[in-house]
Amino acid sequence: MKNTMSYKGYFGSVEFSDEDNVFFGRIIGINDRITFEGSDVKSLRGDFENAVDEYLETCSQLGKEPDKTYKGTFNVRIDPSLHRQLAVFSATNGKTLNATVEDAIRNYVG
Repeated sequence: MKNTMSYKGYFGSVEFSDEDNVFFGRIIGINDRITFEGSDVKSLRGDFENAVDEYLETCSQLGKEPDKTYKGTFNVRIDPSLHRQLAVFSATNGKTLNATVEDAIRNYVG
């Protein structure tokens, strides 16, 4: 089971409020805060898709480039000794540090 949904390359979180008896979420991976909700799965999905469409339309009207959900770059802070081990491992295996990290992440989540 996953707690996300996708539409047009954007991902939305899915949560439930027992207090309000409503499903809700937000578009994740963008800088703008876009939320949606629904009383059931069908209405939640509809409001999510509407939120994405409205976001894209608003960006178009404002002449703003919509945030890409993921750009492929991010900073990671790790222990310096682990960084050294990773750099040595990469070099001895004929890979760049980025390629080694990408392989490790792919193996972890893939």
